[in-house]
Amino acid sequence: MLAALLVAVHLLLALALISFVLLHRGQGGGMSDMFGGGTAVGLQGSAVVEKNLNKITVVLAVLFFSTNIALVIVL
Repeated sequence: MLAALLVAVHLLLALALISFVLLHRGQGGGMSDMFGGGTAVGLQGSAVVEKNLNKITVVLAVLFFSTNIALVIVL
């Protein structure tokens, strides 16, 4: 029962982590620019969005790592 719940949470975290990593701006821009715009005012908004994406991605990565360790211990 606990293992099945951990696997389900682990899979959801994996999908969320993949999604948030893909939202990050790469070398030539990224999907995070969709939320910020392209003008000088938009650059500040884009930086805020990128900073928030970084924080969310780090939290998801830590949770993913935690469920990974928990699955190793349980299984």
